[in-house]
Amino acid sequence: MDFSLSTDHEILRDSVRSFAENEIKPVAKELDAKEEFSYETMQKMAELGLFGVFVSEEYSGQAMDYLSYIIAVEEIARVDGSHAATVAAENSLGIGPLYYFGNEDQKKKYLPKLCSGEALWGFGLTEPNAGSDAANSATNAVLDGDEWVINGSKIFITNAATDITSGVTVLAKTGEREDGRPELSCIIVEAGTAGFTARAMHDKMMWRASNTAELYFEDCRVPKENLLGPRGNGFHQMMQTLDGGRLSIGAMGLGGAQGCFDMSIRYTNEREQFGRPIATFQANAFKMADMAMEIECGRLLLYKACWLRDNDLPFSKEAAMGKLYCSELMYRCANHAVQLHGGYGLMKEYNVERFYRDQKLLDIGEGTSEVQRVVIARHIGAKCL
Repeated sequence: MDFSLSTDHEILRDSVRSFAENEIKPVAKELDAKEEFSYETMQKMAELGLFGVFVSEEYSGQAMDYLSYIIAVEEIARVDGSHAATVAAENSLGIGPLYYFGNEDQKKKYLPKLCSGEALWGFGLTEPNAGSDAANSATNAVLDGDEWVINGSKIFITNAATDITSGVTVLAKTGEREDGRPELSCIIVEAGTAGFTARAMHDKMMWRASNTAELYFEDCRVPKENLLGPRGNGFHQMMQTLDGGRLSIGAMGLGGAQGCFDMSIRYTNEREQFGRPIATFQANAFKMADMAMEIECGRLLLYKACWLRDNDLPFSKEAAMGKLYCSELMYRCANHAVQLHGGYGLMKEYNVERFYRDQKLLDIGEGTSEVQRVVIARHIGAKCL
């Protein structure tokens, strides 16, 4: 049993960490304050090869394994959640469905620009009344001759309303199955299509420098060839997409927890009270010991899930475990970090305040913590409804 990373993985970690420290960290606080999506740093991330990480070279991807992608997200999240969200959502939710379920024409048309960072793509899943119950989509698509006519709306969609967003993949009800359940399909909708509107959402508590959008479809017509994969296969596509996406959310939690730990070590060794560094007090030292231990546990759990995926082994249970554990891990570490910083931890001058806010979405996005527990329970044989 070998727990060491390959030389390529170590080089990648060092490269992304250096980039995050030198390019993202200096601007992260200001972008958060302005609630501004940075096209400049996004393009620099693209030049570093952070989009299309697991896509084959045939479609201009980096042709790396999934663990490489997770390490990259982890290292970005160690510095800033907003930039990590841009990378995670673009790869897992934007590029992933097109790469795994698209036909050859669709892959050649869309993937090269997405992998180069020339364009971004959204994944329209969540609706105002369909969050955890995503299969209960009210957005519908009716085949009218050679076109799908789409009506409905989506909400909280990352990367879907930037100046360079070239389209979205939309989960829609396209009929009814024989058993009475809805038939769900995924359909490609390009930006600029008549009847399709994407509006940026503002006043967010977290990920303020990432792009989040509401999507509206009003008699939006797209060619029937825009169907992604077989008709009625949308639920399967959605679940497979979320399995991979949960690993990237787990990576954001793991990286964020590591960032909180790093800031806490540095601060507690510099801050003095009662004539000595506060790191020397047992109450504080124990907090950091707990953080270090749990981060190690989270990394092992998440990397094992990636190993399973890279070796074409079942990983849905481990993906849910990794997402759940690492999301809640970041909360515990961010909470400790704020406590260790005292009053300064509540001020925007210190980055731990931003990490504390950014963590919360990890408990909600791509399957709430409650849903992850349901998924795990079902995998272990518990009769969870």
